[in-house]
Amino acid sequence: MAEIRLPSGFAEFEPFAEKWCLPTEPERWEMRLNTPMAEIRQFYDAFTPRFEEAIDHCDKFGLDDLPDDALNLLHLIYSMVMVSMAVEIFGTQKPADSADAIMNRIGAPVP
Repeated sequence: MAEIRLPSGFAEFEPFAEKWCLPTEPERWEMRLNTPMAEIRQFYDAFTPRFEEAIDHCDKFGLDDLPDDALNLLHLIYSMVMVSMAVEIFGTQKPADSADAIMNRIGAPVP
């Protein structure tokens, strides 16, 4: 049986959770670069209609006391932000004319 990662009201997104509930921006960037656009588009199309609702759910908690399922949902939201640019702006995983675009963070906001 697969691990339940998300709040029950967002169970329909469990198929995306293992891949996209990533805690850091560099991990999300790498996943975007290494995921075929068809898969990115599938995640984007599924999650977009409930994106605001997911944010509202996470806003019920303080950042320091997010339950694990809400934290995973927040990570899914962050991934959605990362892939939305690929879908809405670039039409591809990697920004055009970006040479070897990489993301090196020495610090990041938490969660």
